[in-house]
Amino acid sequence: MADRVGAVASFLCAIHCALLPFMIAALPFLGMEFLADHRFERGFVMFACVLALLVLVRGFRRHRWSLPLLLAAPGLGLLLLGVTYAESYSIVLHSALVTCGGLLLAAAHFINLRRDHRGDGHVHGPQCAH
Repeated sequence: MADRVGAVASFLCAIHCALLPFMIAALPFLGMEFLADHRFERGFVMFACVLALLVLVRGFRRHRWSLPLLLAAPGLGLLLLGVTYAESYSIVLHSALVTCGGLLLAAAHFINLRRDHRGDGHVHGPQCAH
């Protein structure tokens, strides 16, 4: 369940970050100007980072499979870099960093979720902790 929430949240974050520069002028007319607020974005990124760390580390402990963590690490780095340094430097750089970071994080969650719910006769060995 947490991987599903993380995957959807990360994917929505990536879509938000990719489309925001194009939609920023229309947001007040739609009553959604809060989506352009940096505080909202930082809070969303912090939530995504904490959720990813908790869920993906748990998945690693269960399966000893590091691919989701290897995808999440640069994703987390790009997200954090995008909402700290790049936010005040360049909107294009900011958008590119957080979009790529969100997509990497979403991919990590999807892969972790697939590993947890495989229907292919996954055989539990000594490396699996469940």
